[in-house]
Amino acid sequence: MIRYHLKELIAEKEFQEKRRITVSEIAQETGINRMTLSKMMNHQGSSTVTDNLDKLCNYFDCEIEKLITHVKDKDIVEI
Repeated sequence: MIRYHLKELIAEKEFQEKRRITVSEIAQETGINRMTLSKMMNHQGSSTVTDNLDKLCNYFDCEIEKLITHVKDKDIVEI
């Protein structure tokens, strides 16, 4: 499964810029639907297109490895 690190990247950007960043702001700046961002942040196993990953890497000024990681099925803990 792919794990997104959006919450961590948002927190880091908020700290660096000393301001609050909303999902709506990210949606507006990147052109990614707000619901898509919300699903990526809150639903395990959510999928998206590579264009969205590219837009998020540009927005957060990061490499793809900072945005997503692969979690092996055996390492997934069900809640």
